[in-house]
Amino acid sequence: MYLEELIFLIVLVVVIALYRNYKGQNVGKFITTQVQGLYDRFAPYSFKEVREKTKELGQEYTAKQYMVQVVIMGAFAAVVSYLYFYNLFVSLIYMIVVIMFIPYLSYLRCKRVYSEFIFEQIQVYTSNTIMEFATTQSFVKALEGVRNSGILEDPVKSDVDHMIELAYQNGSIEESLTYMSQLYPYYIVKNMHQLFLQITKEGARNSMDSLDNMQLDIDMLVESVYRDRIERASFHKSFLQFGVMLYLLVMLTQYLLGRETYLIMLERWYVKVLLHGVLIINTYFLLKGEKYYNENVGAE
Repeated sequence: MYLEELIFLIVLVVVIALYRNYKGQNVGKFITTQVQGLYDRFAPYSFKEVREKTKELGQEYTAKQYMVQVVIMGAFAAVVSYLYFYNLFVSLIYMIVVIMFIPYLSYLRCKRVYSEFIFEQIQVYTSNTIMEFATTQSFVKALEGVRNSGILEDPVKSDVDHMIELAYQNGSIEESLTYMSQLYPYYIVKNMHQLFLQITKEGARNSMDSLDNMQLDIDMLVESVYRDRIERASFHKSFLQFGVMLYLLVMLTQYLLGRETYLIMLERWYVKVLLHGVLIINTYFLLKGEKYYNENVGAE
């Protein structure tokens, strides 16, 4: 018996033993609980923060969805790598490595959901502050009106509270504007704050035209961002399909060469190195695409 088949059988026996030991429990729930414990212990604070907000928004995957993701990705990795090397041990290694990337993919998805939420909150903050200012002609009163309206959620709501505190402590709005602009570096935030600072220093005369133009800028930005999301989603789907097809090119290679010729070639070390390189580069290509799709959503 080959070594790789022996190792595969050992792993299979361990899985069966675990199942029998925990047959009175939900095995999937047991595994999920253990993984969740590792997340809570080792995950960086940024991951915990965005994941918690994703849960609040009702967009976090359930344990069942994560298990389905593990099964699909693990099975795909095992099948593809076996078609490349016809080696159960190599397939097992690739399957484990791919499953280990699932927390990273989860982090990217949570970051996307979180950034979309933050952008929507910033849109609400800027639009409603402008409308409140048009009525009150006071930046602090406008902030208080937006806060008291109940339309903002944390963390933006807490940051607006802090802006109001800074304004009353300092007797001016400059530090408040600097604080918010650094925390949320969207150009609509910086431009709005600059406009309010200018109005405050030079007086509120003829400010309505400037406020109306700022509101139009916000509306145009929101429209472009949502259009970008639709285009990204469409590109993401095509990108994944293309990536999967690249993995399966080995089947075309075997068809052209013949399976027996392909197996003879596999006995050469440099062919194995080349095939490993193909898998690794294609996987890196897919991960970079996932990173691009999930990051900087709503940024200018």
